[in-house]
Amino acid sequence: MVKLALLVTLEAKPGKETEVENFLKSGLSLVEQEPATQTWYALKLSPSTYGIFDSFEDEAGRDAHLSGKVAEALMAQAADLFSVAPSIQKVELLAAK
Repeated sequence: MVKLALLVTLEAKPGKETEVENFLKSGLSLVEQEPATQTWYALKLSPSTYGIFDSFEDEAGRDAHLSGKVAEALMAQAADLFSVAPSIQKVELLAAK
């Protein structure tokens, strides 16, 4: 059962919104190569605020994702794309369908 997740909040620098959206869309192909990542969603929360929500069956899967290619790419682009450092929260799922 999927019980662990990550909730990431991203605040785009002014004028970088399209680049952030393109970056997030390109992340899908990297995540598809991660067997332990059960779900992955790129979100637009407001005109300049974005998010990522992904879920995992266990801590090993979540840790693998955090040390994987998507996380590496996110941190490499952070200074250019985001006005503040990405907020990465480890969360526990209480219920899911």
